[in-house]
Amino acid sequence: MSVSSAPREAIVVPGANSGSALECIRSLGSRGIHTIVAAEDPAIALTASRHCGEVVEVPPPRDDYLGYKDALVSLASRPEVRTIIPTREDDIYVLSKYRNEFRQYIATPWPQFDTLETVHDGYRLAEFVSDLDIPVPETQLYDEVADWSQERIIKARYSVLTDDHVDSLEAGRLHPDLGQMHVSPDTGPDRDEVRRRMKGHLPVVQEYIPIRFEYSFRALYDQGEPLATSVRRQTRGMSYAGGTSVYRELVDDPTLEAFGRRILDALDWHGLATVQFIESAETGEYMFGEINPRTWTSIPCDVRAGADYPYFYWLLAGDRADVIDPSYESGYATHLLFGELLYLKSVLFDEYPNASRPAFHTALWSVLSSLYHHPNFDFLTVDDPMPFFQGVRHSIKDALAQ
Repeated sequence: MSVSSAPREAIVVPGANSGSALECIRSLGSRGIHTIVAAEDPAIALTASRHCGEVVEVPPPRDDYLGYKDALVSLASRPEVRTIIPTREDDIYVLSKYRNEFRQYIATPWPQFDTLETVHDGYRLAEFVSDLDIPVPETQLYDEVADWSQERIIKARYSVLTDDHVDSLEAGRLHPDLGQMHVSPDTGPDRDEVRRRMKGHLPVVQEYIPIRFEYSFRALYDQGEPLATSVRRQTRGMSYAGGTSVYRELVDDPTLEAFGRRILDALDWHGLATVQFIESAETGEYMFGEINPRTWTSIPCDVRAGADYPYFYWLLAGDRADVIDPSYESGYATHLLFGELLYLKSVLFDEYPNASRPAFHTALWSVLSSLYHHPNFDFLTVDDPMPFFQGVRHSIKDALAQ
């Protein structure tokens, strides 16, 4: 996979202000690999890490993804750079769509664009997974739903929305993370609000499944062959209805391992991915959710437990996949501290018509007891504390400015 026999001892880490990007920097930088953070905001918290080797300012991908692509290609052309690791949907979209521009300079361990388009299309992906005999919540296009008397969730059809999908959208802009809308069967959807939230595109509608736990199958693949895998169970998200993981642990689950492999094998996957599942609170059945074709928010849990995906990715990019050790410590758990506060705030103030709100004292005890038993944190670490304190300082500054 290497594009040159000359030593390449640097990696570009797109600078999302997340535990995912920070863990990539810590994992690779601690091994003496030069980490180049490509950031639209050079003051983000992760740049305070002692493992951050260099910061290069780049255009915001959501405002100018062609300018962002050109900046990444320029970094890729540096002779010391081995590869780029995608940490956001923005990154994998640009890297995959313009793969040929990158491959002349660096290793490109990420999926082909036609494969990515399947993964980024929630309607097409639901059909693909269902054909593999894996349970999927009933999924329809928005204009196909005639009966709103059942509990449903409206989701963006595309993980990254562009003017390729909606002509009225401005060229050169990316619209990821449009979120989802919980629809009450008593009122049905507000069609004007749906159109506004979904930027004018036709979203998908799924039946609401009460959730006992959320899971994800994580993997690094090399041209259809798994190199390392793990399974994570999410106990809490940023809201009491779920969402981004804030407390999770690694588990052994042969059923989810088999489901995840079946999906990625069928896609002939290449690179990093997480396959999301839910466990129905009513039936106990596992059901497919989505695929994230990049590093994931809770990757610190995997890395600290021994499944060091950023380093495995580095080895794959250097034609050294044969030395990857995929073993890890099952039962290891981590927290996103700020996310735990958002979860408690959600319990106090949010309203989700399709999700049961826990009592606040129950939620608080759950958070405190898990912090006591598993004092492992995404941002806050003893040997690299500055990103955490930089993040706190920025949060306080933003709050005072409002």
